[in-house]
Amino acid sequence: MTPSIAVILPCYNEEAAIGATVAGFRAALPDARIYVFDNNSQDRTAEVARAAGAIVRTERMQGKGHVVRRMFSDVEADVYVMADGDATYDPTDAPTMIRMLIDERLDMVVGARQSEVESAYRRGHRLGNRMLTAILARLFGRTFSDILSGYRVFSRRFVKSFPVLSSGFEIETEISIHALELQMPVGEIVSRYAPRPEGSASKLSTYRDGWRILQTIMTLFRIEKPVTFFGTIGAMLALGAIILAIPLIVTYLQTGLVPRFPTAMLVIGIMILAVLNWFCGLILATVVRGRREVRRLAYLSFAAPGGDDRPSGSTTG
Repeated sequence: MTPSIAVILPCYNEEAAIGATVAGFRAALPDARIYVFDNNSQDRTAEVARAAGAIVRTERMQGKGHVVRRMFSDVEADVYVMADGDATYDPTDAPTMIRMLIDERLDMVVGARQSEVESAYRRGHRLGNRMLTAILARLFGRTFSDILSGYRVFSRRFVKSFPVLSSGFEIETEISIHALELQMPVGEIVSRYAPRPEGSASKLSTYRDGWRILQTIMTLFRIEKPVTFFGTIGAMLALGAIILAIPLIVTYLQTGLVPRFPTAMLVIGIMILAVLNWFCGLILATVVRGRREVRRLAYLSFAAPGGDDRPSGSTTG
């Protein structure tokens, strides 16, 4: 059976580019339904998208994360192609990404951006992307070449099992971490990344959104790996307590006295905090394991891309 395909395009003030974006995906995927989710645009984005043949819907809560949450909730399909509405991603790569998803039974294929011109992918954004990618690899053990790419193809079971928590441009980071934490089968191809057409401007702030993405990584690291997170804090506190305690111990061994009693109390307090952090990490690890099992079961409740391999006549439940 031919899988149903939905192209989902979050948009904010993309009047100059959305028509070409819709036309490009219409030519590359003639059987797909194309959805444009307008996020309170102040221009004619919705009108132009509708004239180009897209199904236009509106999300009133401002921010890309809110739009993605709405798209994943409302749109029903077997395969989802997500891209930005700014005509920077190459629609001709979509069939290859979909074929890779289905043939290899993956849950996500990322279109890693290959910059053709300097204006397409600014140097500061490239540097920030590399730094964030390195941090993600360090914290979670593996990563993608381009964690901030907005060009992705998803399976139905990824979309319907993903609890979108982000509100802004950090959504791509959350998507990547969700796939890594559940150890989903994923893939990546290099895709051409073009400059925006004249009249279209980027909504991404290099420093503000970069800081929010870094905060998202650290927050999800704390949530998903509490033993490492709180254990590191506990170890640093314990080390500080030991350093403060060394002069006290030396003095006590020499004189049998503790002359700096407030320092001794400080050492005890810091060590108690260290132990509390260790126990906090251990307790939260149990909670995280339970949450991860629930997410994994929700994920496994959907069939893998490419069909169901269960024998004919089998049932679940």
